[in-house]
Amino acid sequence: MQTRRWTNQGQPQTLQIAVFLLYIRSGFALIFGLDPSTGVLAGSSHTLFLFLRVFVIAGGVAAGYFIANEKKWGYYLGVAVASVALLGRLYVGVRFHISPLSYDAVGFLFDVALVALLLHNQTREYTRIWFK
Repeated sequence: MQTRRWTNQGQPQTLQIAVFLLYIRSGFALIFGLDPSTGVLAGSSHTLFLFLRVFVIAGGVAAGYFIANEKKWGYYLGVAVASVALLGRLYVGVRFHISPLSYDAVGFLFDVALVALLLHNQTREYTRIWFK
């Protein structure tokens, strides 16, 4: 019998924390909307902003769920969701000549931590061996 789960205690700690951060990021994006960096990244295009919001919310939840169930494409989706958020912040910093730490230091650190956890050597090795 195959079980479906939202978290997987058998995975490395780096991957477990990344799953929790994906869920938390999606929850905050659902409750509070997206951070200013993604809104500026979308510019005046309301459709692009809506797409990015849905991508961060639905993609983060889906990635966390499928990472917990050891699906390789869920891992790749998680890396894409985390990268979009981090690249959006960096784009704002370059475009407006401001530091990402000056307008949302905690959010920036969470984005960096999420990308670092997903690209950590232990995480990549585990996904290479055990994910389908």
